[in-house]
Amino acid sequence: MKTSLYRAETRGHANHGWLDTYHTFSFADYCNPERIHFGALRVLNDDTVAGGKGFGRHPHDNMEIITIPICGGVKHADSMGNGGVINQGDVQVMSAGTGLFHSEFNASPSEPVNFFQIWVFPNRKNVTPRYEQKQMDFQEHRNRLSEIVTPHPSPHALWIYQDAWFGIGAFDRGAGLSYELKDSGNGVFAMVIQGSFRLASVDLAARDGLGIWEAKAFELEATSDDARILLMEVPMA
Repeated sequence: MKTSLYRAETRGHANHGWLDTYHTFSFADYCNPERIHFGALRVLNDDTVAGGKGFGRHPHDNMEIITIPICGGVKHADSMGNGGVINQGDVQVMSAGTGLFHSEFNASPSEPVNFFQIWVFPNRKNVTPRYEQKQMDFQEHRNRLSEIVTPHPSPHALWIYQDAWFGIGAFDRGAGLSYELKDSGNGVFAMVIQGSFRLASVDLAARDGLGIWEAKAFELEATSDDARILLMEVPMA
């Protein structure tokens, strides 16, 4: 087993007033040659946007984009005609494919919104752009992972053009599980949303990240009350 630790305070950071953002991997003005990506996982941004502010209309192509609100709601509109609010408890995916434009704004005029925006390299290029959003109750089944992203259409999760599996779990102190990787060529990147965990014998605090690869399985245990974690399993090559 190999691991790579990304402490929260070592992430790239920029505060633009309306946007307070942390970058786990190189993005915008943050460039770290040792942190370009983790396998197919290219971007993991932790964005806090002030009330009424946001990202104006801008383009994407050939990227799988996953948005997960942590607190508040994100107002979305795109060139495919989709529009609405992605609320806490929702997950959104976009396959940018041949190209699209979209905008993202804080749905509240006064309260900040915090969300993860994640980019994954696709396994197919130049597909027809697509959009999907689903409401999920991450607290419904405590002390286990709720699958939110898979490589194939599913009644309970969203899908993307990549052999990737994402799961979110809310755990009580002392609860945990053994995670088995789907493929020997995959790795798992873990991001602690809140609380603390021991993962593969490494102690992690809120917003710490840990990459794990060349492993068949690893152990996860919550070391605080009301701990939440996001696991992203992706191909490493």
